[in-house]
Amino acid sequence: MSGNAEHETDQAPVAPTNDDHGHILVVDDDPQIRLLVARFLQRHGYQVTGAPDGRAMMEALAHSAIDLIVLDLMLPGRSGVELCRDVRATSHVPIVMLTARSEESDRITGLEGGADDYVTKPFSPRELLARIRALLRRARAGQGAAVSQASALVTFDGWRMDLRRRELQSPAGTLIDLSTGEFDLLLAFVEHANRVLSREALMQFAKARMSDDPFDRTIDVQISRLRRKLEADASGGQLIKTVRGAGYLFASTIGYHEGQSA
Repeated sequence: MSGNAEHETDQAPVAPTNDDHGHILVVDDDPQIRLLVARFLQRHGYQVTGAPDGRAMMEALAHSAIDLIVLDLMLPGRSGVELCRDVRATSHVPIVMLTARSEESDRITGLEGGADDYVTKPFSPRELLARIRALLRRARAGQGAAVSQASALVTFDGWRMDLRRRELQSPAGTLIDLSTGEFDLLLAFVEHANRVLSREALMQFAKARMSDDPFDRTIDVQISRLRRKLEADASGGQLIKTVRGAGYLFASTIGYHEGQSA
């Protein structure tokens, strides 16, 4: 591991799965904790980068798209609280604070510094995973709401998606008849374009009314219908791609347009 080298970030030697739930930055000066957390999160579909201190953390944030930070309170050099405040000056990325201290004052200090949640050492990896999942769900739901509120029109590959009127217009100018579920599903794809999304993630993002049965095929039926409608008017190429054993990927460059809808 390169975590032994000062200021370097490290990548755990376990390849992430194709079902990419997000990129997590784990900041802790203990290489064993970084390795433990990285391996566990990667087994659950996350990409993980490790950093031993604040400088390496800032370098990782400058060069990578980070979805969530797991940040140790006690670090060499600048403390986790100080680093949390630095991040909060420019970013709303979710932060889970790790602390070996159980005193209420330390937890309050971390939260007041800008952390969204905290986990006390020694911690259960499953508890940390649950907190990460909850924070990412909230963050992504907030991003989707912000996109819907700020943008009247979304464009991709010649398509025009009017979010206020809930209308989809093909590159040829034809209005495409979409059900409420299909429109919400397409919006979920657009908001997470070029990322592999599992069926479970799509159901959460689209807020579809489905059973909790993991073998429920309703989402697949909706995707099939939406794909046929998109491809019927497409000038070429497949927008919704199936990633075998992982889920689906919406392959397109998205444009957001504020102001009056078309």
